[in-house]
Amino acid sequence: MKEILNHLFEYKTLSKDISKEVLMNLAQGLYNNSQVASFMTVFLMRSVTVEELSGFREAMMELCMPLDVSAYNTIDVCGTGGDAKDSFNISTIASFIVAGAGQMVVKHGNYGVSSVSGSSNVLQHFGYQFTNDKDFLIRKLETCNICFLHAPLFHPAMKNVAPVRKELGVKTFFNMLGPMVNPANPNSQFVGVFSLELARLYGYLYQGLHKNYSIVHSLDGYDEISLTGDFKVIDNQGEKIFKPQDLLAGTHLPQALYGGETVAAAAQIVEDILSGKGTKAQNEVVVANAIFGLKTAQPHLSIEQAKEQAEDSLFGGKAKRVFLKLVEN
Repeated sequence: MKEILNHLFEYKTLSKDISKEVLMNLAQGLYNNSQVASFMTVFLMRSVTVEELSGFREAMMELCMPLDVSAYNTIDVCGTGGDAKDSFNISTIASFIVAGAGQMVVKHGNYGVSSVSGSSNVLQHFGYQFTNDKDFLIRKLETCNICFLHAPLFHPAMKNVAPVRKELGVKTFFNMLGPMVNPANPNSQFVGVFSLELARLYGYLYQGLHKNYSIVHSLDGYDEISLTGDFKVIDNQGEKIFKPQDLLAGTHLPQALYGGETVAAAAQIVEDILSGKGTKAQNEVVVANAIFGLKTAQPHLSIEQAKEQAEDSLFGGKAKRVFLKLVEN
């Protein structure tokens, strides 16, 4: 590792093969915590390259416990995190809306590292018990259109990294990898990223993965469609900038998306929105993300059709029924 670190400290990059090898070694506990922390912080000081990210992804996919959902048409709906915006769990709620609209979702999630509450924190608060039991997860997918894959149970090799990530408490390239290493390898991926640079990196990588994808980034820094301003979407057809008005939605202030200071507060927001008690801003934001989630998995849908399905799911109680069926063990 000393040679690798010296190489990186000289502002050099790694090849795809070396990146993969380093991550495999890191996962097997061949490096000490100081070396792991040093390696991760390099990518806070300079951008990760397509070759490096691709190598890291290949290593993670080889090391994970796979879940075969190839018999189903599935999508993952998630964000990278790491935008430091303290917003509520937008992609988690959007996942339930998408599932309530009839589209199967295989959601890959974890505890919040750089935020108060990740998707795993919220689901655990509601009593959901994480599992990697394949029969249980397929049954959930079939009965409520969604199953939840708690990342640590499917990436056991990453247990050597988890304490270092927690102690650092900042976004690392693992935040970038999260949405790309779903062990179910769903047909479609809707992902929010925290920078335009990362959006383009994802675009290059997804072009070679032969799946439907939409990568979104709000131009003021959110890793989701925040409706606080314009947002960019990169998908199989190219890239385009949208305004909130394109979704017949309003433009909202950042404070309207605040997620609270505790997991309990974050969970209450999830419950309120799914129960029809969300504010106009909260409702419009989760519907906006669900619109593009549905359009990603079903490219033939227009924005108007996807919006109609998303609003019917949220306001018709379908999303809440999906949520309740998921968390009952």
